[in-house]
Amino acid sequence: MTTKIDGNRYDALTFDCYGTMIDWETGLMGYIQPLLESHDAHAVPSFLLDFYGRTEAKLQSGPYRPYRKILEGILEALGQRLGLRPSAEALANFPDSIGDWQPFPDTVPALKALGPRFQLVVVSNIDDDLFDLTQAKLGINFDHVVTAAQVKAYKPDHRVFTTAFQRIGVDKKRILHVAQSRYHDIAPATALGLDTVWIDRHDGHGDGATIAADARPTWTLKSLAELVDALA
Repeated sequence: MTTKIDGNRYDALTFDCYGTMIDWETGLMGYIQPLLESHDAHAVPSFLLDFYGRTEAKLQSGPYRPYRKILEGILEALGQRLGLRPSAEALANFPDSIGDWQPFPDTVPALKALGPRFQLVVVSNIDDDLFDLTQAKLGINFDHVVTAAQVKAYKPDHRVFTTAFQRIGVDKKRILHVAQSRYHDIAPATALGLDTVWIDRHDGHGDGATIAADARPTWTLKSLAELVDALA
């Protein structure tokens, strides 16, 4: 049965960026695996993505530090785990590789289709300068961009979402949150009373580079293309 969502109920769509709009797992592997190979080290993607997700969550739960430092910390921890030491240059270049991470094929067409009907808002665990590397690839100017750098906190911290509510300026019942990560997004957004769409990019096969969470979205779809169809 085709999912239908009454778009007239919403004034704004809030989106997670990396994992939902940007294929961050391909981007991560595109940087990490050649680096490991250059050190004659090898690891299967499932291990690397799981390690990334668990380490990221641990680092983000501590005192705030920029996402650039979170990424460097993950790479350092991976090096320790695998018995290698990434160079200072390799650590510094890892965050900048975000500029090479590509949107999913459905992302730009979906944003262009939805833009005339809704406020489109990014709510992302990212630094402003790193999001700037991504902005040009997404093909639109968002109505609002709320980053962890601005709030000095990382999702699932509710402050990221409440900052978005303040900027959007409509009742949160008129906001639909769209995201791939149940841990970072679906669980806290649901707790705050938002309707949610889980974009299950893995089609039921695990959570990839995010840790698992027992979160119940309002709707589950497989892509942003399906979201456009559901809201039609």
